[in-house]
Amino acid sequence: MIRLEPRQEYSWLMAVAAPVVAAVVALALAAIPLLVAGAPLGKSYAAMFGGALGSQFALAETLTRTTPLILTGLAVAVAFRARLWNIGAEGQLYAGALAAVVLGSGAIDAPSWILVPTLLLAGATAGALLMAIPTALKLRFSVDEVVTSLLLNFVVLLFVSMMLEGPLKDPMSLGWPQSESIVDAGTLPALIARTRVHAGLIIALAMAVIMQVIMSRTVWGFEIRAVGSNPSAARFAGMSTTTVMLRVGLVSGALAGLAGVGEVAGLKGYLTHDLSPGFGYSGIVVAMLAGLHPLGVVASAFFVAAVFVGADSMSRAVGVPSYIANLTVAVALLAVLVGGVLTRYRIRLQKPGARIV
Repeated sequence: MIRLEPRQEYSWLMAVAAPVVAAVVALALAAIPLLVAGAPLGKSYAAMFGGALGSQFALAETLTRTTPLILTGLAVAVAFRARLWNIGAEGQLYAGALAAVVLGSGAIDAPSWILVPTLLLAGATAGALLMAIPTALKLRFSVDEVVTSLLLNFVVLLFVSMMLEGPLKDPMSLGWPQSESIVDAGTLPALIARTRVHAGLIIALAMAVIMQVIMSRTVWGFEIRAVGSNPSAARFAGMSTTTVMLRVGLVSGALAGLAGVGEVAGLKGYLTHDLSPGFGYSGIVVAMLAGLHPLGVVASAFFVAAVFVGADSMSRAVGVPSYIANLTVAVALLAVLVGGVLTRYRIRLQKPGARIV
């Protein structure tokens, strides 16, 4: 008989090693579908790593994909730390992008040093207000925020489609549903010449550092951890769980909204209904791979981005489906969950009928 026994304590090395081992295990297990597909493993993995990291262009594309994943991963991580299950980062990303396009496509005539912060603030506010809805419903009526935040994704996507076919439609798009472009003064500058890496990466990294400091060095961060660990004990200690959860919801939505601003103001320049290939949902995987640690989100976002970018190159090189990237990320998440259990618990073998002491 097998039972799990809680560890009294575990080293930081075990906590750090768990996601690293999970990534290695995921890449190893990805060899199985590659073999089934008849692809040569050596050439496949060489194409994956080369496509993600093998050149300046490849690294730039990986960093470009990493940028929104850091922000949506942070949005999920801070919410999950307080046991606020935000599954709506995708919708919040689109809300932030929509707000940026509305104000940045000519509604405000201002220099760049005013317009760019305005768009960032508007996008963050839009994402925060959207997440405030499921948070308020949870606090006031005990409505499951998993359901409400998830359903709001589809509501926002439908609203964006309506706006792109109506008031925001670019008359020069030849019938294609897209918004007018953000003016030059509202765009985020490029970080690397002749690549798509933009200043949104700096913003994302800064947010990761800020959230790490907040979570580990401030009273509010302690309150978030306390509410997430034991809400009843937090209330008994005099903490307002309602206030903490509402703040967490607003910050979580704001971070996801910033991801949307980065995609339209730094990358595409305009809004389309296929702006995100699922960054909001991938943010859940990123946060879980990072163990909900803000700085860990940076590393896990880079790993997930590298897998997706590398899988595209592998698909072209050896003729296998790029969906293997989704499989690899899913296996990595499962491996991290198993690793987390083994970090917090040790496996004990017990004879049937033996008394547990």
